Amino acid sequence: MDRTNSISSKEAAFLHVTNPQNNGIHLEMQGTNCRQPQESNITGLRSPDSGENSDGKWASRLLIECATAMSEKDSTKIHHLLWMLNELASPYGDCDQKLAFYFLQSLFCKATDSGQRCYKTLISVAEKSHSFDSVRKLILKFQEVSPWTTFGHVASNGAMLEALEGENKLHIIDISNTLCTQWPTLLEALATRNDETPHLKLTVVVTTSIVESVMKEITPRMEKFARLMGVPFEFRVMNGLNFLGELTKDSLGVQDDEAIAVNCIGALKRVDVEERRAFIQMIQSLRPKVVTVVEEEADFSSSRNDFVKCFEECLRFYTIYFDMLEESFAPTSNERLMLERECSRSIVSVLACDDEVDHGGDSERRERGSQWSVKLREAFVPVRYSDDVVDDVNALLRRYRTGWSLVLPAGADDVGLYLTWKEEPVVWASVWKP
Repeated sequence: MDRTNSISSKEAAFLHVTNPQNNGIHLEMQGTNCRQPQESNITGLRSPDSGENSDGKWASRLLIECATAMSEKDSTKIHHLLWMLNELASPYGDCDQKLAFYFLQSLFCKATDSGQRCYKTLISVAEKSHSFDSVRKLILKFQEVSPWTTFGHVASNGAMLEALEGENKLHIIDISNTLCTQWPTLLEALATRNDETPHLKLTVVVTTSIVESVMKEITPRMEKFARLMGVPFEFRVMNGLNFLGELTKDSLGVQDDEAIAVNCIGALKRVDVEERRAFIQMIQSLRPKVVTVVEEEADFSSSRNDFVKCFEECLRFYTIYFDMLEESFAPTSNERLMLERECSRSIVSVLACDDEVDHGGDSERRERGSQWSVKLREAFVPVRYSDDVVDDVNALLRRYRTGWSLVLPAGADDVGLYLTWKEEPVVWASVWKP
């Protein structure tokens, strides 16, 4: 059975500076109270010695030099590099100019100890600009051109359908910020099961005000879609949480006669690093039949006390992401610009905010699949994806441009599936049972 219709019409219907002075660098942000690099007025400008770099990738070199200078507290070099990056950076330029623009923002926040203020400003700006229509358009366009999110939807839906086969009272606990975009396909699959159509309770856990406002529009659409599919359906949005770590078994309203599935897409990284094992144990206490986990493949956690190492890993990950966006969208795409701007919050959070101080948002400290596996094995047993699910994922990837591929587990101890872009792992998906 092909369950790759995550980007089909069914889903669409459902979602229907100035130069340095003796006293330092002065960089003014435009449009908010958060300081940020100016947009360069110099078209096609490159670093003075860019001719020495045959690949033309000057941004990584200058950014890492600046991060290293900050670590070494070399103020003269910091001022020089910040000024140079500010002259070269632009949110409307090529991939290097964009990376320079967004990472320069985090470097400036780090240097001026203004990361938390900047992060809160970025959140506030995003909240004011988000609407159901804008989010719907962004999600559908991203799913149309890239499997970055749909990969996890197809893998997780397939695993849940197989684990819950034969059950007639289902309760899916959705701990993600995917705005229910993966559920229309699953509802259709439940409606076409050979046995009696089961009753589905879907509990969506929300921690951010941005998502909470959009969910008000999504709720009636989900209920209407379930009626059209003929699936007995109960939909609940659980909000009011400041952080995922506040989630408890009692608050989820789990019943003894329900077959529980916990869907975690980009959820575990949002939990504070020190609380992750406790959060996994809370999931274990729900006694689920299946747990699906999807996370982006990067490590912003183990190196969090080493600024340069963490900076290099963050830059590596977002270089891949920006390259993917550049090849997937038209140069003038508004959706591409919105996705890039969303990255700025994560970059500032990881590189310029003190983890021990509340900066008003979920954690952004990603971990690699191998790191998550160690934690998850303490509570669960990994499950290999069936051939049918792997076939569905491969069918999904064939719909997109070349460059995407699927990597299967290589050894007995390897867990999950990896989505790769130009042979670089970018998203990890896995299935677990008690």
